[in-house]
Amino acid sequence: MDAQRALLDELMGSARNLTEEERRGHKEISWDDKEVCGFYMVKFCPHDLFVNTRSDLGPCPKIHDPKLKESFESSPRHDSYVPRFEAELAHFCEKLVMDLDRRVRRGRERLAQEVEVPPPPPIPAEKSEQLSVLEEKIKNLLESVEALGEAGKVDEAEALMRKVDLLNIEKTALTLQPQNEKVLMLAQEKKMALCETCGSFLIANDALERTQSHVTGKQHIGYGLVRDFLSEYKEAKEKAREEERLAREKEAEERRKQREKEIEGKHRSGSADRDKNRYNDRSSRDRNRGSRDSGRTSDRRAHNNSYRNGGGGDRRGDRYRDRSRSHSPRHGGRRRSSRSPY
Repeated sequence: MDAQRALLDELMGSARNLTEEERRGHKEISWDDKEVCGFYMVKFCPHDLFVNTRSDLGPCPKIHDPKLKESFESSPRHDSYVPRFEAELAHFCEKLVMDLDRRVRRGRERLAQEVEVPPPPPIPAEKSEQLSVLEEKIKNLLESVEALGEAGKVDEAEALMRKVDLLNIEKTALTLQPQNEKVLMLAQEKKMALCETCGSFLIANDALERTQSHVTGKQHIGYGLVRDFLSEYKEAKEKAREEERLAREKEAEERRKQREKEIEGKHRSGSADRDKNRYNDRSSRDRNRGSRDSGRTSDRRAHNNSYRNGGGGDRRGDRYRDRSRSHSPRHGGRRRSSRSPY
């Protein structure tokens, strides 16, 4: 019926049975509305885990709809909403586990209390005879249970085992002497164990059937799911933080290497520029020195050529011309008289 209703809702919409007037005020629900349970969308809702148990959280105040969950899983925004829903669920589960761990600690402290039970007084003769009769009945029943078990009559064997349990209780009542009620209760708890997963008290060395019944119970499985989810969530967060840290270190290392390369490149460039400048300065000095040497060589060559070509006679001719110039009228020499001898 539910499957057919879901199919009709998918084909015709959830408002298919509403009247026109009701349709006007009807609102189609989407998976990202506040009325929809994000816990149910992403993993599980804790309200569904402990129904009809001691840890019952009551009904969830939000909507649980398989159709909306399918819509969420196929939505292109699925991956962006999963971290948000998981973080909210982890926060809710952490509060549950904190309350449970407090209960477990109290139970552990209660079992750890040392109770001094006074030694029982001797059993009267009347009770001793009754105990002997009970022990004989228990022995005969256990033999019958073993025989029925070998014959494959499991139901009949279990019925006899229940009688054995009753006789054991009667036997315990005969052996116990009237004592303080609190002391008896604590002495009874000494024979109990505590489930670390769900905080329930168990009878130590209890029958395998009852132990399996507890392990497969709704409360034990529910708290197991909650603890497993929290453990996986924290491991994933820790892994993500570690990967982010390694990525930052890798990026910082790459930036450091890049800076070293840039510094080395600048150093090489500066060395090359200094070498080039030194080479240019040396070349310039060599060129200047060559120019001066070339000028001196040209002067010596010109002097030598002049000397070989009679340069000394020219100097004598220059001195002669200077003396002639000094005697010329233009240069203030003696002037010949213009007067006639006559």
